Amino acid sequence: MCIFEAFKLISLSKVIHYSGTSCKQHFCCLMFLFSTLGFAQKPVIDEAFVDSTLQDSVVEKKTGLLDKIKRHADGYMIVNRKENKLYMYDGAELYYQNIELKSGVIVLDYTTNEVSAGRIKDSLGNLVQPPAFKQGGDEVFPDSIRFNFDSKKAIIWNSRSEQQGMNVKATTTKKQNDSVYYLRNAKITTSKDVDDPEYYIRVRTAKFVPKRKMISGLSNLYIADVPTPLFLPFAYFPMTENRATGFLFPTIGENFNRGYFLQNGGYYFVINDNLDVAALGDYYTNGSYGFRVESNYNKRYRYRGNFSFRYENLINSERGLPDYSKSTIFNLRWSHSKDSKSNPNSRFSASVNLGASNYFRESLNQINTTNFLNNTLNSSVSYTRTFPKYPSVNLSVSATHSQNTRSKTVNMTLPSLTANMERIYPFAKRNGIKKGVFQNINFQYSMRGDNRINTTDDLISEKGLFYGAKTGMQHNIPINTNFKIAKHFNFTLGGNYKEVWTNQTTKKYDYDILLDALPEQDTISGFDRFEQYSFNMGANTTLYGVFNFKEDKKIQSIRHVINANVNYSNSPSFEKYYDEYIIDANGNTADYTRFEGGLYGRPGNTKSSSIGITIRNNLEAKIKDKDSTKTELKKIKILNNLNFSTSYNITVDSLRWSPVRMSTVVPLMDNKLNINVGATFDPYALDENKRRINSFSASNGGPLLRMTSANINWGYNFKSKGSKKDDTADNDSNIPGLDNNRALDEQQVFGNPDDQDKTASEDEKNIIFYKTNIPWSLNLKHSFTYSNMKDQRQVSNNSLMASANVSLTPKWKVNVSSGYDFKNKGVTFTNLGIDRDLESWTMNISWTPFGNRESWFFFIGVKSGILRDLKYEKRREPDKRL
Repeated sequence: MCIFEAFKLISLSKVIHYSGTSCKQHFCCLMFLFSTLGFAQKPVIDEAFVDSTLQDSVVEKKTGLLDKIKRHADGYMIVNRKENKLYMYDGAELYYQNIELKSGVIVLDYTTNEVSAGRIKDSLGNLVQPPAFKQGGDEVFPDSIRFNFDSKKAIIWNSRSEQQGMNVKATTTKKQNDSVYYLRNAKITTSKDVDDPEYYIRVRTAKFVPKRKMISGLSNLYIADVPTPLFLPFAYFPMTENRATGFLFPTIGENFNRGYFLQNGGYYFVINDNLDVAALGDYYTNGSYGFRVESNYNKRYRYRGNFSFRYENLINSERGLPDYSKSTIFNLRWSHSKDSKSNPNSRFSASVNLGASNYFRESLNQINTTNFLNNTLNSSVSYTRTFPKYPSVNLSVSATHSQNTRSKTVNMTLPSLTANMERIYPFAKRNGIKKGVFQNINFQYSMRGDNRINTTDDLISEKGLFYGAKTGMQHNIPINTNFKIAKHFNFTLGGNYKEVWTNQTTKKYDYDILLDALPEQDTISGFDRFEQYSFNMGANTTLYGVFNFKEDKKIQSIRHVINANVNYSNSPSFEKYYDEYIIDANGNTADYTRFEGGLYGRPGNTKSSSIGITIRNNLEAKIKDKDSTKTELKKIKILNNLNFSTSYNITVDSLRWSPVRMSTVVPLMDNKLNINVGATFDPYALDENKRRINSFSASNGGPLLRMTSANINWGYNFKSKGSKKDDTADNDSNIPGLDNNRALDEQQVFGNPDDQDKTASEDEKNIIFYKTNIPWSLNLKHSFTYSNMKDQRQVSNNSLMASANVSLTPKWKVNVSSGYDFKNKGVTFTNLGIDRDLESWTMNISWTPFGNRESWFFFIGVKSGILRDLKYEKRREPDKRL
């Protein structure tokens, strides 16, 4: 071809596509001209890409493309009619159906319907702009790729993809179809840097199904590119986005007392989209075993909850030895909550935690310090229904359970029925303004019925559990009104009617001379009732006092607010419900009521008439702010709720005044430190037997008010400047060390766990922060109780609790918690914890150096929940005998 013919071709402008500036257009023309003359050089691209496209073959089908191809390039685009190829260079993009391809260079062969893409070299000789291939929801980031539009097959070199938190890089990948890939020499890791990971699992060959699974041949673990002897002849990696039914691999370990074990192995069932079930078991070589069933359920916009039942059969020592023992423990948990939007007038909730009292102390699969320190188990299941029509009624049925794990006592209410009717104003319009005494008259109605059982956890499963149950019902009708006098005094008048129903009463008999003892009392079954009523009135007012200072003073003003409340209550005697019986051979008698031991107390046999006095004080100040740019005054509290309360009993002949109770909160350091102070003062003196007498303390040479008890509690959280604010610092459950001893079964995670990695921006902020400060925090709590009821002047409690956190580096964290009991002169529960963030791995060390929970725990494992079984842990359990 001559030069004239070449320029003639250029003039046709059908074979050259321009992009960029005019300079680039001239450059493209010259490139095409030189290529037609046979001495032009091709663009410099990735050599690996060139070699691979020449060596690999894809089945060619001479069929046309089925859709329009959209293309773009920042550099240039050239169509070579002779080769029937399209060349795109620098920022090349190609779009065809559901396929997106971006790369430094893209070559499209119209003859074979194949596309090849690779990297290009920049001015420094570095390979840049690697391909990004996307088909549907699958994305691959290789060094180079060759793809056939007809067969949908592809050859990919150094591909990189992410599946459910796992990064996969393979030297060679063959795409068989839209759902199957074959890999060779692949690396599987959860590290962010897939090119230089801190660890990876090397897979020689594998079949990869995106968003479903990966099945591989020989695989072994590499740490820092160093092979380890940990290998598997074959492996299965689940990569499903949704839950899937399958086996749960157990934890293998050794226990000093029970030998080797398999823990938390079992099967996970996906029943449907709303329900799943996990069945897990443990086995120890000494014969001990355990199993548990866990289930989660969720109905969107309706309800959600979870259920767990755990059972363990524990064997200590060997059969025939003197310390041999066998025991069983169990625990049941159920949590349920209902979405209020589903039915605002109906609510059902459950929070159940019951079982053997020694479960958290003896369980081999529940070594958790927080649960161990908790001495109570509580449960509640309730259903509430609201009838909105006027007057609205709220009806509730519930079952409750309270269990003390130390004393093994169990208190249950099976069931409890409550009904409450809204307040009714009979002399006023329903939505009108209520004025005066009569229009403010109102009454309510409430009812409560209970069936209570007091037993021990050993008898929960016995048949006679309900034989000792107490049943009763209580009705209350309060009537009240209120009004004002002289605009500043608020008065209230009211009364209350109470009626108690019971299904059993008590019968006591006179002293038996022949037996020389009191006969046993009888319990009489059958319906019975008693009623009580009372009257009350009260008055309260609020006084304000303000004292202003000069403008040049730091303190500008002080305000004192006093709220005074005086109330009177009167209740008659209900002697009609009392009987008399002889208690000894001398004929002495005593009164008793057949309603003794009832659920709601017994009727009073004496008239009651008393006056109660309560005075509340608040002391505040306005001061100038240290920041001179602020014009508004700063408000601070000097005393918060300084309260005094007492009562005077009119009906008794002696000891009419009750002890004076004082309580207040002293805020310090901008409300960061609140000191709670409380005390009780008795105006009466004591005799030689340390009993109260009807004589004032001041009359016997003592103080005006004798302190009988006092308590002081305070807590403060110190922290370094620049550290993040912790809103839960004052919560005892967040004290470092309490949660370090994780339950073994709590390490099992179902569903799709989230990675706990920090973002790059957060890491950069932390690095800047660590250049000047080391984050730390210190949480202190002190409790002091003083008792002097009988002039014993005894300190019943005086303890200090401390917990500290120190972040030595952005990756190293140390926490310690301990305390000291000044009364018993001993150190309380102490725990030391160390956490190390190893990028994709985490390491935890927990140590309790002394006490009955003396133990240690070491754990290192992968953060990702998908590879949670890639871990090593070792522990020394606490001695169960302690």
